[in-house]
Amino acid sequence: MNPTKHTLKRTLFAAIAGLVVGTPALADDKYPQAVQHLVERGVTITGQFDAPSDMTGYVGEMQGQPVAFYLTSDRQHVVIGPMLTADGENLTDPKVQELVLGPKNEQAWADLEKASWVRDGDADAPVVVYTFTDPNCPYCHRFRKSAEPWIAAGRVQLRHVLVGILKQDSLPKAATILGADDPQQALGYNQSHYGEGGVEVNREIVSKHAAKVQENNRLMSRLGLSATPSTYYRTADGGIRMKQGAPRPEEMEAIMGSPQP
Repeated sequence: MNPTKHTLKRTLFAAIAGLVVGTPALADDKYPQAVQHLVERGVTITGQFDAPSDMTGYVGEMQGQPVAFYLTSDRQHVVIGPMLTADGENLTDPKVQELVLGPKNEQAWADLEKASWVRDGDADAPVVVYTFTDPNCPYCHRFRKSAEPWIAAGRVQLRHVLVGILKQDSLPKAATILGADDPQQALGYNQSHYGEGGVEVNREIVSKHAAKVQENNRLMSRLGLSATPSTYYRTADGGIRMKQGAPRPEEMEAIMGSPQP
């Protein structure tokens, strides 16, 4: 079972919290000593900004997950986690999105465009959504059913980046779909016959196209993703967001770019 978002945050917080005790930083280190302790133990800083009370905010990544912390005005202490105003406004999340997730997702989108994917829907559909799909994934199957109204209406083309990670025959099935004479038809067959086992593996096709699926697997790993579906989509303001796992019904409108037809 994949950890939930809250579990990941707790685990990451505990990991960072355990870093603040360590060897002193060298005199020529780039960051103040309290911050340098985190850098030396695995935190990659991607941006910094002015924060309230003369503090300096930092955002970056650790173990593939975004992190944020604040250096106090005396430059002797680091406070880890989000900052809230008296009204409850989260001042940290927008900075994480702007300085960490935004650039990371833009690069991911460029990589996805070059990956081996199968289009699901009208080629002229104005909205493009990328999703990592394992042919044996029940949540991918559920997501595709939820997306059907937008695809059928010609509003969305869902580009399936096929991976093989869940079962022994996941990679052969994914390769069979990618290498089919009509990949879109093979993908649709796997969806409509999911309950009966999906597409039938063609060993000859697999031998020619398994490498494409393996490369998609590596791309998924490089992006730090651990669940299918993992879906990238553009927001109304042109930014790119990622949803890992099956979207909830109330999330579909944002992902598909419009109300349900």
